[in-house]
This record gives sequence, structure tokens and C-alpha cells, in this order.
Amino acid sequence: MSTSTAAVPPRVGVVVTDRYPVDDIDHDTGPLVAALRDRGVDAAPVVWHDATVDWAGHDLIVLRSPWDYPERLDEFLAWLAHVETATLVLNPPALVRWNLDKRYLAELAERGVAVVPTTYRTALDEVRADLRGFAPDAHVVLKPAVSAGARDTGLFRADDPRAVDLAGRILSSGGVVMVQPEVPELSAGHEKALYVIGGRLTHAIAKGALLAPGGGLIGGVYVEHPEEVPVTEAEAAFAQQVVAAVGDATGLGVPLYARIDTVDSAEHGLVLLEAELFEPALNLHVVPEVTEVVAAAVQERLAS
Repeated sequence: MSTSTAAVPPRVGVVVTDRYPVDDIDHDTGPLVAALRDRGVDAAPVVWHDATVDWAGHDLIVLRSPWDYPERLDEFLAWLAHVETATLVLNPPALVRWNLDKRYLAELAERGVAVVPTTYRTALDEVRADLRGFAPDAHVVLKPAVSAGARDTGLFRADDPRAVDLAGRILSSGGVVMVQPEVPELSAGHEKALYVIGGRLTHAIAKGALLAPGGGLIGGVYVEHPEEVPVTEAEAAFAQQVVAAVGDATGLGVPLYARIDTVDSAEHGLVLLEAELFEPALNLHVVPEVTEVVAAAVQERLAS
């Protein structure tokens, strides 16, 4: 008489947090978890700062929406250091740490990726000197090198004292100030996010303008208005160039997922705004067919 034992399904934790603003909720985790379960994966959302979670009991942890990390950055970094010793984490914590500081844009620029001209300043006098280099009526963007959701990001005239005030707040909290010229196409809402899942370009999303002139956000809150948009051949090639440059810069290969934020500018051409490599909204509620692509990519990483 022979007996058989059913195979234990792989266990995947999809990393979230425990609360979201009503105007910035996670639309991706529910559909992704359901798709993974349909594929025979024991998947569930897990809160990154939940001390009761057995991280070692997971075969894979997929970082998705730990969007409160900027307010508890030290805790988040300590959690990353712990969880990477317990199980496989994607995207890898080494990539996350690299991606947390937007000075990675300078590394990608050195590898031939076109980016918005940017200075990175650690002193207020340096910021003031940058601002004096613009025409007084030109507009500039200031933001911290470590941030998310447009926190502490402002669009100002170069001669607006509020620009210096924002820089001072960033520096006083130990941050680095990024100073960039305004890209009019970006202010007009023409930013385009290109999504690369498992090395494959899947879709593009436009989310509209966010920054109000004079500082702050349009309407006073961070609200995206995502809609699917077509991708040009040049944009598709650019997204692959960025992903390849990330792999070269980090030595970590192709990430499970990447969101490549771009704008096509009359002055600068097609440029990279950010490469979001560990917590981008995938907007699966806008493109539900992509959910299966993400689930398949997760399953492939499990198998490999």
C-alpha cells in the first residue's frame, strides 16, 4: 500500500502597511493576491512592521506598498536588514537601499541615461547659489533626495523666498536638497510612467500634474488621476535602457518590477524623472489584464 503527500504550496507575503490615506489607497494587492492564489500559491498581504509575522516562514516576500516608510525610515531600514536574512525578498533590499536615495539618478546619468539636470545640495548657501543661477521669473523644483508621494516637494519661482524656506526645512532634518529646473511638460501633466514587469514592458500610465506653483500640491493633497496611455517605440526603448542601466549600476540584474517615470521635454528630450523600484503603484485597477503578468513573474521567481 502506498501513500502520497500533497505538495505544500509556496508561501508568498505581499508587503503592505496597515493604513492608507483615503486619497492614496493600494489598488494592487487584492488583485495580485487573488491571482497568485488562483495559481496555487499561498499568498497573503503582510504588514511590514507587524512584529508577529514569521518572515522565515515565507518562501518569498514581495514588496508592494509599505508607503508609510518615509515617516519611519530607520525602522524600515532595520526591518529590511532583518527580513533579508530570513527569506527571499523582491525587489532585493540592496536595490531598495540604492533606490531610496534619488542620487541614484546621477549614477544612471553617468551610464548614459538622460535625466532632468539636477544638483544635490547639503548647504543652504549652495541652494541659494543655484537659485541665483536661474532667471528670477524662471520656475524651479526643490525636493529631498529621500522622499515619496511628493513629500516636501515644491515648484517655485527662482526668486521666491519660500524655495529657500523649503530647502532649509529639508536640510534641518538631515536631508539633501535636489534643485531642478521646471520642465513645462511635466507641470502640464505630461509625465508618463512606463512599467517593466520581469523585464517586459507591460503598460504606461499618465497621472496628471501634481505640483502647484508657489509650493504644495494641486488641491492641497496628493491625488493621482491614472489613465492608461500608449507607448512610443522611443519610450519603450528608453525604459529598457533604464532597467539595463540599473542592473549595471547595482549588479543585481533585472528587477521583478520597475516603474520608469518619464517626460518628453522640448528642452531636454525624453528624460528619466525617477525609477521606482520597490513600492510603485502598478495601477492594476486601470489595467486589470496586467495582474496575470505580475503573478506569472512572481511565480517564475519562485521557481528559479
